[in-house]
Amino acid sequence: MYCSQCGTQNSDEFKFCHNCGNRLSADAVAVSPEYAAFWRRFLAYVVDRLLLSIPSGILAILFFIPSIMRFLSNCCSIEGILFSVISFLFGWIWFFILIVTMHLLYFVWFESSHFQATPGKLLLGIIVTDIEGRRISFFRSLGRNLGKIISHMVLNIGFILAGLTPRKQALHDMLADCLVVMRK
Repeated sequence: MYCSQCGTQNSDEFKFCHNCGNRLSADAVAVSPEYAAFWRRFLAYVVDRLLLSIPSGILAILFFIPSIMRFLSNCCSIEGILFSVISFLFGWIWFFILIVTMHLLYFVWFESSHFQATPGKLLLGIIVTDIEGRRISFFRSLGRNLGKIISHMVLNIGFILAGLTPRKQALHDMLADCLVVMRK
């Protein structure tokens, strides 16, 4: 149901609009959503990745400047070089785990929040919902975003499906029973 006053989508069991408080009645209409197109979703992803590159870059500097300094100070002996290389490799592993976790939580938290979208999606006027048009839970969002791993496999075909399916769903959207729609 969409509110006749502000256009916000509401659950069918609501008596009042959760956005403006308008009483929902017969003038509230059920409307099929406008699905977000592939290129709009792609641009939102680019915006989000640019935003995430800032803290990722800062973390990279914090992780690797000490490793480089350690290597330069220990490069006089074989044991020192070996220690520096092992330290550098473990640093990369921890850095990778931290970055993946940060990126995953960014998408999961924003998409399951009351915003229903990351900053990139908000900028481009799209939100993530379940099949019924409701906000998704943290765990559904987690499943949707972990499903992106499968969408990345085999030349990103899972993402390309968003341009080919009737409801513009990527593979990870189908796996989590989600839609990406235009914000009303």
